[in-house]
Amino acid sequence: MKRGKYILLVVLFFAVLVAAAFVAFVTVEFAPGPNAVAARSYLEIGLGGELAEWSQPDFFTSLVLGSQPQSLHDVWTNLRKAKADRRIQGILLRLDMLQCGWAKAAELREAILDFRMSGKKAFAYIEEAPEFNKEYYLATACDKVILHPLGWLGLTGIGGDIPFFKKGLDKLGIEAQFEHIGRYKTAYNQFTEEGFTPAHREMEESLLSDTFSRFVTTVAQARGKTEAEVKGLIDKAFFQGDQALAAGLVDELLYDDQLPDLFQAGGVKAVRVRSEDYLRVKPSSLGLDRGRRVALIYALGPILSGESLNSQIIGGRTLARWIRTARLDKSVAAIVIRVDSPGGSAVASDTIGREVELAKKAKPVVVSMSDMAGSGGYWISMSAHKIFAQPQTLTGSIGVLSGKFNFAKLYQKLGISSEELSYGRHANIFSSFHPLSAEEQALLREQISWIYDKFLAKASAGRNLTKDRVNEIGQGRVWTGSQALALGLIDGLGGLGPAIEEAKRLAGIPASESVRLDIRPRKTSFWGSFFGGSRDVGSLRLPSAIRRALDGLEVMSRERILALMPMPATSR
Repeated sequence: MKRGKYILLVVLFFAVLVAAAFVAFVTVEFAPGPNAVAARSYLEIGLGGELAEWSQPDFFTSLVLGSQPQSLHDVWTNLRKAKADRRIQGILLRLDMLQCGWAKAAELREAILDFRMSGKKAFAYIEEAPEFNKEYYLATACDKVILHPLGWLGLTGIGGDIPFFKKGLDKLGIEAQFEHIGRYKTAYNQFTEEGFTPAHREMEESLLSDTFSRFVTTVAQARGKTEAEVKGLIDKAFFQGDQALAAGLVDELLYDDQLPDLFQAGGVKAVRVRSEDYLRVKPSSLGLDRGRRVALIYALGPILSGESLNSQIIGGRTLARWIRTARLDKSVAAIVIRVDSPGGSAVASDTIGREVELAKKAKPVVVSMSDMAGSGGYWISMSAHKIFAQPQTLTGSIGVLSGKFNFAKLYQKLGISSEELSYGRHANIFSSFHPLSAEEQALLREQISWIYDKFLAKASAGRNLTKDRVNEIGQGRVWTGSQALALGLIDGLGGLGPAIEEAKRLAGIPASESVRLDIRPRKTSFWGSFFGGSRDVGSLRLPSAIRRALDGLEVMSRERILALMPMPATSR
């Protein structure tokens, strides 16, 4: 009898849980939408912390985190909608420290400038910003930059840190053994070197120097100053409220309660609309996302063989299938692939690249690069009709590596021994219990040399460059978007908007016509979440630098031949 009561209580508990989840789902998903926006409103967008390229929120993710994770795609979409929405009088951008690359900041800056073409005003508000280079670069796209009266603004310049782990690994008894093709192919250097090699330093200095130059030029133009004046202000570094105003870095000093007055007209104040609420307004209700279909496919994270485990890892078969589906769908006029990837498996990259080549024969294919599209990330991009990137995008890194971590000394310290069984001379080549022999190193080098030659040939065909020229600018070297444009590795500078416009042009769609974006991966439905949809909750809260390092280690542990770019300096 007692057992029956326990079973009944368990059943009732889960029934109540499901019912509560369903009620919460209805409340969240069917909350007031377009009609909740007042006739005179302004859109408030809070930007701070981790900014993912695209988040695949499902109902339970939102329930656990308390809100949907912030993504560049959502902000970009809201800015497009606000530009067309007559009810929105302007935008207020609340800026805090951003965790993203410079290319994402450039993408947002481009979107804000596009919004301002509607004649509406955009204001950036900063409370306290001791290290605000990337964020200030973004803020200068607005009509006015506003600082809290007691706030302080830090323009400290662009620097970066790359940790090297060799001494630490030596103490543990771990040896990183990697073979590479390309003198700039330094993805493994953090584990094999105690500091920069000459080639590694040359490349990193080139990347940071180009980014800094772009930063200075853009700020100078936006604030009506000379580049020399901007560099002088950067060397001064910190500005309190009045000092920032006197230096011409900000336009006003205001408290939070004074901000709504910025949107006042005829004595009537506008009503604030939060960005997360405005996401519920469907683009189609404003005349957007109508007309012919354009597939927008997101390729985010390291590239691994097999299926994607979540929206932060590219499974070769998964992404290839999405591209194939868009290719075979006659209602899809063009394909835009948004790439934010350091690369990974050479085989998986080639699997995806093959589908891009096939799609290119059927309809226009345009690639839009985000923060990075290097090595395998470039491999999957190079066959498209057109490639767009931001000036600060990190791309190229045409090179290959392979190797392993040898734990033999660590195992010895821990008292762990092994007995080797092998049928075949090199059956245990990737075993962590012994180092690579000279013969095994030569074998690996032979394999990656063959892959590198294929990489060069495919890049040569995709970019209409000679193979020798690709080898010259390859060698594993990472380039900024502006450098890549000069070298012929990409076709234009700009973000997702220009890439979509180019796809329309190639498909014969008039520039004045809207298109309907068919986005992959799709949002997980309530039932998909409940019965086994993807789970990105854990990955969403990891700092980007830590996640990149962990992703790199995961790729190295799972794949044997890699087209992987080095971890960039965490430029501030």
